[in-house]
Formats: sequence, C-alpha cells, structure tokens
Amino acid sequence: MFAIFRKEISDFFSSFTGYIVIVVFLLFNSLFMWVFPGEWNILESGYAGLDTLFFLSPWVFLFLVPAVTMKTFAEEKRLGTIELIFTRPVTEREIIWGKYFASVILVLLALLPCLIYYFSVFNLGETPGNLDRGGTWGAFIGLFFLAAIYASAGIFASSLTDNQVVAFIVAVLLSFVLYSGFDSFAYLPGLKKLDEFVINLGINEHYKSISRGVLDIRDIAYFLAVIVIFNEATRLVLLSRKWKKKH
Repeated sequence: MFAIFRKEISDFFSSFTGYIVIVVFLLFNSLFMWVFPGEWNILESGYAGLDTLFFLSPWVFLFLVPAVTMKTFAEEKRLGTIELIFTRPVTEREIIWGKYFASVILVLLALLPCLIYYFSVFNLGETPGNLDRGGTWGAFIGLFFLAAIYASAGIFASSLTDNQVVAFIVAVLLSFVLYSGFDSFAYLPGLKKLDEFVINLGINEHYKSISRGVLDIRDIAYFLAVIVIFNEATRLVLLSRKWKKKH
C-alpha cells in the first residue's frame, strides 16, 4: 500500500496537480476573505472570525477534490496500466487505500496553510484572542473529514470509467448530493416525518455539528462509515472488472 501511496503523491506533485490544488484553494479563499469587498470580507465585516473560510471551503473542495481524484483509476484504465497494478503483490484494498490516503494528504496540505488565517484573525480582534477556539478547531476537523468523504466519492467515480471528465462530473454530483442534496430532499412532500433522518444522511448536518466545537462520536462514526462504504464500493467495481476479464 505504501508503494501505491508514494507513487500517487509523486504523481500529484510531478504533474503540478498538487501545487495547483493548494494554490487555487488558498487563493480563492484569500480573495473573498481579505480582498473582495462584501459581507465575506473579514476586514469589512467588523467580526474577527473564520466563518467565510468554513462556508466557502466545502464548495471549493466540491470541485477541487474531484479534480484530484478523477485520474486515480480512470487514467490507469485509459493507459492500460491498471492491469500492471493488479499483477503486483497487493490487494485491491491496498491499492484503493493507497490512492485514497494520497488524495487525503493533498487535502491536508491545502488546509495547513489556513492556520495563517487563524493566527491572523486571532490577533485582529479588538481584544486579541477573542475567538471561539473550540468551534474554529472543530470546523477545521469537520472540513478535513468533509473533504475526505469527497475524496472517497471521487475515487469511486474514477473507478467507474476510463474518462477523466466523466469521473470528475460524477464525483462532483455525488459530493453535491452528499453535502447539500439530502437537506433539499428532506423537505420534499411526503418526507416530513422523515426529514430529520434524511438530513442526517447528508454531510452538512454532521459538518455543522462538529463546527460547534463538540466532537460527537456519532459524527466521527458517520464520516468514517461513508468513507469505508465508498472505498468498499470501489473495491467491488474493481473486482467486477477482474471477474469480467476471467469470463
């Protein structure tokens, strides 16, 4: 698994994908937080907080993470190198988790520079340090888990096709449904009695819960369960491909 992980990390940065993702993520958030005038601008809002970052980032990751994961299996299929990977002494799970952890590390590398925002806002207030630390760190953790689910959904989408564009679109749609779709479904006619259950199926409710600064084991379990489900679904797709080859 480590060999797959190392190869993916190397590919991300040798092709500049990693650098582009990190720069775009930081640039987009920085422009809205510090440069563009409006309610999201921290300096104009008069409120020392990172609400803008935690509101915008799930939507930025909604496109950036699928852009990272779209080639994980789709490119291997297109080039025919996926068969070579299967000949190595590694299991399907090791291949999937190796690629998955590489994608998650890239997300983490994009998030780490955001600590500069934290320390800037921490010292910008009329009373330095007057910041909801628990809520802020909780939101960082929630944002990481949210992007981690996007990564697992993206890898699953990439396993379905040999076309990177198709993989990207499917991953964006899956991530959108997970983040915002269930909230909308909950208010459809006929689902009133099930609205709370449906909302809890989506990422947003759990993301907001962690962002309050309380690390509830149910929220952590939700994120981990969805990640495992998508990675196991990817494994089934790969196994079905091998089964078809044999028959």
